[in-house]
Amino acid sequence: MSRMFFSRAVVLALSVLFLCSCSGSGEKSAAREGRPVPVEAVPAKAATLPLMVKAVGNVEPMATVAVKPQVGGAIAAQLVRDGADVAKGDLLFKIDPRPFELAIREAQAKLDRDKALIVKAEEDLKRYATLKAKDVVAQEQYDLTFSQAKTLEGTIRLDQATLERARLDLEYAEIRAPISGRIGTVQLTAGNVLKANDDRTMCVINQISPIFISFSVPERYLPAIMARQKEGALTVTSSPDGEQGREPLVAKLASVDNTVDAKTGAIRLKAIYENTDHRLWPGQFVRVDLALSTLTNAVVIPTRAVMDGLKGPYVFLIGEGGVAEARQIATGPIVEAQTVVEKGLVPGDMVVVDGQVRLAPGTKAEIKTAAATADAGPKNGGEAGQ
Repeated sequence: MSRMFFSRAVVLALSVLFLCSCSGSGEKSAAREGRPVPVEAVPAKAATLPLMVKAVGNVEPMATVAVKPQVGGAIAAQLVRDGADVAKGDLLFKIDPRPFELAIREAQAKLDRDKALIVKAEEDLKRYATLKAKDVVAQEQYDLTFSQAKTLEGTIRLDQATLERARLDLEYAEIRAPISGRIGTVQLTAGNVLKANDDRTMCVINQISPIFISFSVPERYLPAIMARQKEGALTVTSSPDGEQGREPLVAKLASVDNTVDAKTGAIRLKAIYENTDHRLWPGQFVRVDLALSTLTNAVVIPTRAVMDGLKGPYVFLIGEGGVAEARQIATGPIVEAQTVVEKGLVPGDMVVVDGQVRLAPGTKAEIKTAAATADAGPKNGGEAGQ
């Protein structure tokens, strides 16, 4: 019984092998017969395209100021809250003004005293000058009086400077916004005691209207960027993350860095955006498109038609009689899933965009609609065009 079962199993296995062999030879026979391979193809077109350089950038404030005290004392009042918009000159904090008011009165009193002393010294000097002319007083007495008068003149100038400094300290006791912008988190509140020129930051103000968009592009674009800048401001369109579907915002290229990064081969650019709508925020990542020029009468094909071979990029064409041809091409920029072909194609050439993996030079092909070839296989890869 077991021997009979074993014999049947052997016969079944041999039958399967025979059928597979026949099937394989049948496929090879069909390929040799030149049965057309279904592919999707589209004609190369002449088009006018904007040449855009795409990059990822980040948003930077136009200016950033860390507000720190210039005089010491206790914070008497906090007049700003976290996240508030402020204008240049707005009062943010008040330091207890009483010590500075006392210093002003003291400096003023010294100045008044020394002014009275110099009036007396000048009168004495005039009197001694008259007496000296009559040889009534010695030269030494006159010289001493003259020296005292000159010393008091210097003392008065010092008193005036001390008074001005005291007034300036009182002015510094009112801490005002040095720029217009938005306050971050207030870090020192009322009641804290400060030192003169304290290292601690009271708050940070970022100027966000207008605002910078900073991004880098490969150095190969630098000549075109510099040439376009001479003609006028370059337009930069930008889309913040999370704003899919909204109209991109439009900025102007403001500056080009003076050095190419030797490690990355890229150069840093900055665009400026008015940001009156507050769409951009410092530190935010954005997608950037820099419009360099417009390509006219450019030959374009879908990017998925381009394949990489040992000799560079190539495409499959469908020529007369439905015969496939592999042709080397020179590619230019890619714009919205369309590749610019600088050499190798002319408008009207039928380029295979789907089904390339089943083609070889000389293979007969049958052009199908997109629906018929949607599941025909991967769009890239296959044999290199030679």
